[in-house]
This record gives sequence, structure tokens and C-alpha cells, in this order.
Amino acid sequence: MKKRTLSSNKKAYYNYEIFEKLEAGVVLYGYEVKSLKQFKVSLVDSIVKFSNGEAFVENMFIAPYERISTHISDYDSKRKRKLLMHKSEMIKIYGRVREKGFTAIPLEIYIGVRGKIKILIGLARGKNIHDKREAIKKRDIAREIARGYYIDT
Repeated sequence: MKKRTLSSNKKAYYNYEIFEKLEAGVVLYGYEVKSLKQFKVSLVDSIVKFSNGEAFVENMFIAPYERISTHISDYDSKRKRKLLMHKSEMIKIYGRVREKGFTAIPLEIYIGVRGKIKILIGLARGKNIHDKREAIKKRDIAREIARGYYIDT
């Protein structure tokens, strides 16, 4: 069995320059897992925050499960969710995040090889407008080369 991607944060690759990637587990409720397996998740505008020596992912949207029990009426789809990772990894990321300009963002959420839900976290620095334009230009050139009608001017 290979990993199955549930959602990826494509906007993060456009807005940030990714320096390092780490894998982390995430604490979820059972009905959130069921909703994730139906691909009802969004990582847009989500971020990893640190408090009291623990890491949390904030603003990750998981849609409510349709067949959820009626006694769970106060479901918050963007609640803070605890991340599970080794202490050494957490200290490493937290040290880099405290540096100027670095931030930790979720890049992808997937079901790992052993059936556990994992989040790929990227250590990133925001791009400026010039870098974004350069990325668009490279992407357009690569697309034209693939189509076979790129003309160098």
C-alpha cells in the first residue's frame, strides 16, 4: 500500500519558498477521519503554531461528516489540531520559526503507508512579488516547451 494524498496546499508553493519538509501525525476525532477519507479537507490559509512545547495546526478546514451523531452539534471545522512529532524535530522547527522570516505551513495531508493520517509540514519563507512573477514565467515557458511551440525571443 502506498500513500494516498487527501489534500495538498498548492498555493503554499506559489506564496512561499520551501526550505525543508517534515512529516507529522495529527490528533483527530473519528468523524474527522471519516470526513478526510471523503476528501473534504482544505489546507488553504492553514499554519503551524507552537505553544507550551507542542505544535498545533490552525485554520485547517475539515468539513463536518454528513452522518455525524446529533449530540455533536458544536463541531468547529477549523479548530486547533495537535501535531505529533519527535521532540527533536519540534525543537528544530521551532528554532527556525523564531528566526526572522521563517514560518511552518502544512503542505499536504495524506494517509501514510500504515494507514495513519499524516501532515507534511514545510519550513518556508514568504516570496516577494518579483519571485512570484519569475515562477509564473518559468511555468509558462515549461508549458510551451511541452506543447512544442516555444520561441525564444
